[in-house]
Amino acid sequence: MANTMRPEKKLSLSSLWNRQRGHNYVPVDATEENEYNAAPRIESDNATRSLPKRRWWHGRLTCGSIWGLTILAAILLIHLLLSIARSLWGIEDDPDKIFGNWGKPGSGTEGLAWYPTDFLRDIVPIRCHSHNDYWRKVPLFSALHAGCIGVEADVWLFDNDPELYVGHDTAALTPNRTFQSLYVNPLVDLLNRTNPRTELYNDTRRGVFDYDPEQTVILLVDFKTDGAKTWPHVLAQLEPLRSRGWLTYFEDGAVHQRQVTVVGTGNTPFDLVVNSTYRDVFFDAPLAEIWEDPDTLDSASPNETITYDETNSFYASTSFGETVGYVLTGFNDDQFRKIRGQIKGAHRRGLKVRYWDTPGWPIRVRNNVWHTLMEEGADILNVDDLKGASRREW
Repeated sequence: MANTMRPEKKLSLSSLWNRQRGHNYVPVDATEENEYNAAPRIESDNATRSLPKRRWWHGRLTCGSIWGLTILAAILLIHLLLSIARSLWGIEDDPDKIFGNWGKPGSGTEGLAWYPTDFLRDIVPIRCHSHNDYWRKVPLFSALHAGCIGVEADVWLFDNDPELYVGHDTAALTPNRTFQSLYVNPLVDLLNRTNPRTELYNDTRRGVFDYDPEQTVILLVDFKTDGAKTWPHVLAQLEPLRSRGWLTYFEDGAVHQRQVTVVGTGNTPFDLVVNSTYRDVFFDAPLAEIWEDPDTLDSASPNETITYDETNSFYASTSFGETVGYVLTGFNDDQFRKIRGQIKGAHRRGLKVRYWDTPGWPIRVRNNVWHTLMEEGADILNVDDLKGASRREW
């Protein structure tokens, strides 16, 4: 059988040339228009390569936006829940919120002696002392509104001036911030309002707290200037309270508690406090000096001489930092023994134990110190944070 041969296809020289050259080939003698025809194809390749990168950034932005909105929604939800909790349990963000218009024209507070009649109607007294009370937004009233039963006033006397100015140091003193304007006169006005003279009531025995009208307010007066010179001025400026029978006093061998108990500290002269058969200013005794062995039974010696007792002193105070020391990791046995011995010595003399310079931070440490001191028998907490004290998380 004869082989059938397929005829060979002949290629011209021009066809071979066109098959070998690339698709982007541009003849040398071609026009500029042909050269530019290749540019769109190159740009298209670049766009194709950058597309995954654009999609990556788009995904990151979308994911970040979703997470941001989620976190914002969570914060708003938490804020809403806290607002509901405050409204249900009566928790205030700021205990001084009630004093928002204090001192403004037309508010009745320009003279620093205004007092709203329903201000303390539901306040439960707390065994806390408002340390450096004159730093509060409204001295005295901020502390009472938080429930504190004790306040503190640092008083300064200057030559040829009968006024007692109140402040932490001389740079903080102003003419209108005096012992009478910030403490004595407001207390008088407050007690006048809680002891009204009406057809249904005509007595003077009620204190400032409606919840506990028998609770005395402790006014701690820190003498910053010479004690002997300042002493008669303090006594004179307490006369509005004294004349109304509102000062706790000692007479005929007994202490008679009233609505306000005044205690002198700082440069208060102890010899002038005890140099009288009648007194209505008591001393702040040195707690560190009356330590007693907490492991022995109470047994007063018949020959024992007691300098500080309830007839001449009210508080027994000391610096927590100096006498107890570092408690960031908790109290050790020596620290417990020191605290128990000091509390034992004070209570045997009828005095109230107060530690100042307690740690304020971290909050966990502060609350643990407050809890420990009260559990061991301290009588009052020295506080700077009224809000924290009023929450009673200790």
